[in-house]
Amino acid sequence: MQFYLNVAQIAVSALLIATILMQARGSGLSAAFGGEGNVYRTKRGLEKLLFRSSIVLAALFFGLALADVILV
Repeated sequence: MQFYLNVAQIAVSALLIATILMQARGSGLSAAFGGEGNVYRTKRGLEKLLFRSSIVLAALFFGLALADVILV
């Protein structure tokens, strides 16, 4: 059981990293210094899907980590 939890946690962490890296790159530190003016805009399409999936994957990762600690 422990092995499957570890494998699932590694898979979820890889997916979480991929979804975070695929999100908008223009909203970094340059936006703080006036790089982009569209700070308040709505997310649409793929950007919204990536945003929501990163939240779900983060919650799943936390749940798997918690289950891993409890079942040890």
